[in-house]
Amino acid sequence: MNRVSTFAAIVLAALALTGRLGSTLGAEQLRVLPAGKLPNDKRLEPLKNLNGYFPFKPYSTPAQWEARAERLRRQLLVALGLWPMPSKTPHNAVVHGLVDRGQYTVEKVYLESFPGHFVTGNLYRPKGRTGRLPGVLCPHGHWRDGRFYEATPQEIEKEIAAGAEKHRVGGRYPLQARCVQLARMGCVVFHYDMVGYADSVQLPHRPGVREAMNTPENWGYFSPQAELRLQHMMGLQTYNSIRVLDWFSQLPDVDPQRIGVTGASGGGTQTFILCAIDPRPAVAFPAVMVSTAMQGGCTCENCCYLRIGTGNVEIAALFSPRPLGMTAADDWTKEMPTKGFPELQQHYKMLGAEGNIMLAALLQFKHNYNYPSRAAMYQWFNTHLKLGAATPVVEEDFEPLSRAEMSVWDDRHPRPKGGEDYERSLLRWITEDSEKQLQQLTPKDTASLAEFRSIVGGAIEVLIGRSVPQPEQVELASVGESQLGRWRAKTLLVRNLSAGEELPAIRINPVKSNGRVIVWIDKIGKQGIFDEQGNPREPVGRILDSGASVVAVDLFGQGEFTADGKPMMRNRLNASDKEIKTHYAGYTYGYNYPLFSQRVHDILTLIAAVQKSGTKPEDIYVVGLGGVGHWIAAACAVAGPSIGGAAIDTDGFRFATLTAIDDADFLPGSVKYGDLPAMLALAAPTPVWLAGEKEVPALVQAAYKSCGRPDALRLYVGPPEETERSAVDWLLR
Repeated sequence: MNRVSTFAAIVLAALALTGRLGSTLGAEQLRVLPAGKLPNDKRLEPLKNLNGYFPFKPYSTPAQWEARAERLRRQLLVALGLWPMPSKTPHNAVVHGLVDRGQYTVEKVYLESFPGHFVTGNLYRPKGRTGRLPGVLCPHGHWRDGRFYEATPQEIEKEIAAGAEKHRVGGRYPLQARCVQLARMGCVVFHYDMVGYADSVQLPHRPGVREAMNTPENWGYFSPQAELRLQHMMGLQTYNSIRVLDWFSQLPDVDPQRIGVTGASGGGTQTFILCAIDPRPAVAFPAVMVSTAMQGGCTCENCCYLRIGTGNVEIAALFSPRPLGMTAADDWTKEMPTKGFPELQQHYKMLGAEGNIMLAALLQFKHNYNYPSRAAMYQWFNTHLKLGAATPVVEEDFEPLSRAEMSVWDDRHPRPKGGEDYERSLLRWITEDSEKQLQQLTPKDTASLAEFRSIVGGAIEVLIGRSVPQPEQVELASVGESQLGRWRAKTLLVRNLSAGEELPAIRINPVKSNGRVIVWIDKIGKQGIFDEQGNPREPVGRILDSGASVVAVDLFGQGEFTADGKPMMRNRLNASDKEIKTHYAGYTYGYNYPLFSQRVHDILTLIAAVQKSGTKPEDIYVVGLGGVGHWIAAACAVAGPSIGGAAIDTDGFRFATLTAIDDADFLPGSVKYGDLPAMLALAAPTPVWLAGEKEVPALVQAAYKSCGRPDALRLYVGPPEETERSAVDWLLR
């Protein structure tokens, strides 16, 4: 079979899929690439996952880093569901149950991060000190029982024999050991629970995917509806840390300018994430977590968008130039001395703070926060919190707390209710709060429109991940030319050089050009501009006869991207031997853009390529009808003045109706930020012809009115069968 007949077969299959199939394919339409050859596109490679390689390339100047840091910090906040920050409510902290250990005291604490949601822990205070003291937050990792962790006698003896622990008490209670020693050094210390550990009893740590919680209303975590609003365990845990810091920094005996944070493993993740997004901590020490290798295996360490284009080393660099100490062990951090840490050293040197970065490479030990690791942390905090302790700091033995002495719940302070009904109520509060915030951002004038663009537009930029590429980032390669009736057709390869992406495209030029270019996007790709005989369809012919060129493309997962020419209908997901990893969205979209975003990337790349061919932005129009209008709306939201207008048929699409995380149009966070109407609103003042809506959404109307261009928006409410003709009439106006 030659490549012409192969392409014909593909077109037939694709047209059959969309109901555009006729009896024969008359004219010969060439593929851009030879039959059986896929585009040279990085996105066809296996998905990236948490076990990939995540290098950090330092920037040359502080100004370059400052611009990158602003963008990356926004990415983190959006990914964590904290852009904008939820409405902060009273923490209502309760401190009780004082235990006096002579040199220090320990109290029980619970406080509310969200109304009715409790963060629990123990507050250590040194005795005999006055004034405001340095403070240290201690999130723990995935130790057995968390804050209540107690090693077995066999584990202790093994650790002592290996030199990992010095004292049997410290080895038996290593999490308590660091809190006690820091208190003895003069710090106020708060040791608090991860979600679902120790006294955090309202939600399990990894509730996982549950069919009963995947409902259009009153959903739970790990459901599509939760992910569409960026509601997940990592966001909850990070917000808990922020609220802990709110309360802790206001204690009368804590100096808010001298607060350190340290944790290991999952607690290390909590440490560097909190310190990356919050300016208040002064010193950080994430142990055995920061590396270019495995990025964190738990659902509490992963969420959508978090590590796309970045990794833990660069995220940790967001703390710069403040003092950042770390440890490495014989685990995924073992290569840090040669991969990751040298780059951090170069980065800190570029900022003039080379003395503020340190790595204790204790590669003789497995994953830990053992005595030598704690000793490195004590010295780091002693120096940078200006504790004035004698050096070297030697951890002393102590009398451990019993579980009863640590637990915050008792008869006078009963455990709060939890379970799935509570989980639904928590997410309902978070959802309603977010919706109120969005409502308050509805544009009313130019100033409020600017704020809407900054917050909602800033979030949509993260969800999509790109704007229109710069000219030097794209390449337009001509593959061939042929006569197509009275018009001339060119087959092209459109390349995004910086992203390693390649798109097969066709450009049909009119007999006499007026300089305008119509970018026609179809749900089956570039085949969609042809009729069943292989000629340009009637509306495309009208455009060509008007003097405008038409460009069509195979977006990622369409046409020549697939072996059979049929468009991909599902997102690929990262699989794992653990069922939860197969279904948790963060394991896939935390490292890879959704198919929806990738297709919008291609539209933006094509716009840049058309511009590079010599067309002025105001002469470029984008068309998305027949089920692809939401792609065009998203492209318009980030394209700004790069196009002259768009014809969009939404077909009533809303992201909120999606029920599966592998749906081809699934876009985490899209509902949180106003769904499709918000994207349409961000297009203002771009001229838009709009179909598929019974009326113009209020948010869209407000945006166009606020920028003084209500006339730039035209709503079509005529018969569906006349939609395409009306859109072309608007284009030819």
